Amino acid sequence: MNHGRIYQRIGLTLVAAALVTAYGCGREEPKKAEAPKTTSAPAAPADDTVTVKIGHAGPLTGGIAHLGKDNENGARLAVEEANAKKMKIGGKTVRFEFMGEDDQADAKLGPTIAQKFADAKVAGVVGHLNSGVTIPASAVYNQANIPMISGSATNPKLTEQGFKNIFRIVGRDDQQGPAIAQYLASVKAKKVAIVDDATAYGEGLANEVEKTLKSSGVQVVAREKTNDKATDFKAILTKMKGRAPDAVFYGGMDATGGPMLKQARELGINAVFSFGDGACTDTMKQLAGEKVAEGFICSQAGLPVVAASKTFLDAYKAKFNADPIIYAPFTYDAANMLIAAMQKADSTDPAKYLPELQKISYKGATGTIEFDEKGDRKNAEITIFTMKGGKLEPVAVVQGGKSVAFADFMKGGSSAAPAGGAAPAPAAAPAPAPAPAPAPKK
Repeated sequence: MNHGRIYQRIGLTLVAAALVTAYGCGREEPKKAEAPKTTSAPAAPADDTVTVKIGHAGPLTGGIAHLGKDNENGARLAVEEANAKKMKIGGKTVRFEFMGEDDQADAKLGPTIAQKFADAKVAGVVGHLNSGVTIPASAVYNQANIPMISGSATNPKLTEQGFKNIFRIVGRDDQQGPAIAQYLASVKAKKVAIVDDATAYGEGLANEVEKTLKSSGVQVVAREKTNDKATDFKAILTKMKGRAPDAVFYGGMDATGGPMLKQARELGINAVFSFGDGACTDTMKQLAGEKVAEGFICSQAGLPVVAASKTFLDAYKAKFNADPIIYAPFTYDAANMLIAAMQKADSTDPAKYLPELQKISYKGATGTIEFDEKGDRKNAEITIFTMKGGKLEPVAVVQGGKSVAFADFMKGGSSAAPAGGAAPAPAAAPAPAPAPAPAPKK
């Protein structure tokens, strides 16, 4: 009985196995029928796209955030325009990723942000705004072999360090200082008081102004220091008032320069006030008061915004619903130059495109840009302004140690002039241009 049941179970098991085998074999047939699909032509591969990061750093908070944001806007616009072109580099479509950082104009944050960019493997950096932040950051960029172009840092030390990957596209303080000092001498200032904010930028620029004034026979009757966070300047202004200066030069930014000018007038100091590029802004009339600001003199390490290309100015206005303040045209060019060098090298690898950047000749919003062996812009211009009727008006351009009236400069001769809003004018200029017009180029 038990044996019969066992045989019965074995038989049922064998039948079941046979059925499973038969069913399984039946399921294999469709797979064989589908096999030809594997031999069909593969779908065309999607276009290879590579993401390339470009960094920008500047103060986006604090007293000079308006200048930092202006710089960022210029670089961001260049990156967005490049992305719209869907350019190919190294056989791949490149999508540029803009990486912006707030350095708060703090020298300690410069290296930290630079290391952050290095860790993120950015291909290049535009920045920083301040010399005091850019100089310590540049050591990190150099170690990481990341090309960096500043559109506003003017202290000579930046490009005197021997770093081959560090550049700037504005003039240096040892060009800007003499330019503003020469202008002060030309308006018959005999006694000048000098103040600086003790930053690498402010002190460096003030030193150059003092040096040139003394060599021109102008008496420097006082040399005072404050800091870039100060709000009360009456103690040093009272001391200067006793020296009866014809003019005062302040090396610092508009956030401190405006209040200083206002307090000077409140103390009855009627001397002509002059500033470097950090305080050469329309914001001065808000900080000092429009009437108080009238007549002050300042310099910018580069051509004024009005001389930038119309194409850039229109694009900036359309994108940000505002006009550039000072250096946005330069940071725009800086970002574009990084990208142009990548295109020339057909590589986004910093080590491969750096040689192209070093020898580039680029026609940008601020004119033709080429670098010397230190990484400085060749034939950089310095513009002298005055506040007139509530507006900063350019009055002269200094290039190669020679000065020319701004109106004459824009009419002909300069490599930068054709980039300006009055672009058509230079086309007809060569024949009738007066002989002195080309002088600033030499």
